Formats: sequence, structure tokens, C-alpha cells
Amino acid sequence: MPATIDSLPIIRAPRFDPESGELLRINPELVANFLVRFLRDECIRGRGISRAIVGLSGGIDSSVTTYLCARAFGPENTHAFRLPYKVSSPESLSHAREVTDALGVHERTIDITAMADGYLSESEEDASPLRIGNVCARCRITVLFDQSAKLNGLPIGTGNKTERMLGYFTWHADDAPPINPLGDLYKMQVYQLAEYLGVPEAIINKPPTADLLEGQTDEGDIGISYAKADRILVRLLEGHSAERLVELGFEEKEVEIVWKRVSGTHWKRHLPTVALISSSAINEFYLRPVDF
Repeated sequence: MPATIDSLPIIRAPRFDPESGELLRINPELVANFLVRFLRDECIRGRGISRAIVGLSGGIDSSVTTYLCARAFGPENTHAFRLPYKVSSPESLSHAREVTDALGVHERTIDITAMADGYLSESEEDASPLRIGNVCARCRITVLFDQSAKLNGLPIGTGNKTERMLGYFTWHADDAPPINPLGDLYKMQVYQLAEYLGVPEAIINKPPTADLLEGQTDEGDIGISYAKADRILVRLLEGHSAERLVELGFEEKEVEIVWKRVSGTHWKRHLPTVALISSSAINEFYLRPVDF
């Protein structure tokens, strides 16, 4: 007898749990292998460059990136730079050294204090911590690009998807390197990758920080933990509206924090806006095959 509607079993959708991080779970081995191949393909095959230049802060993102580069290019072709400012925590430097010692990559420390203060101390003594952080970030990227020219290497980005979506980075600095292996990984996914790669526990367990002020943390600046932000972000990017997420059980204030940051930093995720004068505006109308 053919089945009827009444005879079919009732299948209920699983309960929506705002506290669940299941959507963020990855296969870290598979992702690590893919990212190693990505780096080799984009740098060695695509650009003919076999050396990686990484700014190693001692934080989890730059540490994971350094581990990936050591696998992709070999420790002998991975150059990690510690770039402290005068208020940088000694702990950050020691954590970065743990990474370079573990991997055997090239390591160099270049203090950017004189570089940054050549502008700040001489011309802008009352600069806010936010402005100082932006100046330092842009000094660091200047050093990395200069070292890339010296060493014939390529700067490798370290920013994750959560930071990029929340706009928690310095434009034309953190997101400037042409290659970024972590750019499509949420912060909580970076943690999973770090554990698989063997990043030191001290780095995995410490609160992420921009390291400009004593006691400063990323989550304190943003106003929400990365774990909560990621659970909201992953659903926003699936197409759920902010209103719908509140209906499903997320805290309205937390959804508002994430939504405002995502919608208010759209410009930071794009190249400069160009006034269209012709029909061959670069990246607007004029796209060679390799530009797609």
C-alpha cells in the first residue's frame, strides 16, 4: 500500500541552541592541509616566491600563520618578525620566541618605537590609544613589506574572519598582505587549528589583545566574547536577520553589537572606492581573466 501523508513519520528539526558552537566545528587536519596547499599554490606556483614574511606578535593568529608557513615553505624559508612598540608586553615577545624556537624558523626583532614616535612624539603627543595602535600597525606593515623586498619573500596576512567582519583591524595594515590563509576562518576555528598544529598552550589560553595598554583585551574592546560573536556571525552570514536571531534566543544586546560592527565596517573590506569615469575602471568594469 502506498504511503500516505498520515502514515509518514514526523521528523522534527533539532532545537535551535544559541549556545551551540556546532556550526563552527571544522576538521582541523583537513583545513591545515588545504591551507598549506593554498599557500604553496598562491605563492610558489602563482607568484614564483618561495619565502614567507610573517609579523609574529605572539598571539594565536600570527602563531597559527607561522606554523602553516613553516609547513608550506619549510622553516628555512619562513621569516618571522617580532615588531614591538615601547608599551608591548614582554610576554608577547616571549610567546613569539616560543613559536620560532619550536619551529626553527628565521626570527628577527625590530623595535618600531623610534619609527612610530618619530611621528607621535614629535607631532601628535596627545594621540589616543586607538590612533597610536593604527600608527603602530601601519609601521609594522611598512617593515614587513620592506623586508619582503630585501628577502624576496611575500608578506602573509594573519587576520581571521571574525576580526575582518567586525572591522577590528587597521585598514591598509593588518589586512594589507596579498595572501591570507586565515581570512575565511572564524576566531573559534583558528583555536581548533592551533590545537591541531601544536601551538603552545600559553598562547592558546591567553586572552587575545592588541597589546597597547596593560589589561587591554580584544573582547573588552569589541564588547562581546569571540565565542558569542562567532555564533552570531555564522548565522548572520547564513542569511538570518538580526531580528530573527533574537527570536531564536540570542541576547538582543549582543546581536546588536555584532550587527552594528558588521554593517558599519563594510568599507574596510573593500579596495578604495573609485569614481567611474570610463568603461575600463579597474576592478569595476575592467577585469582580465586573472582578476576574477
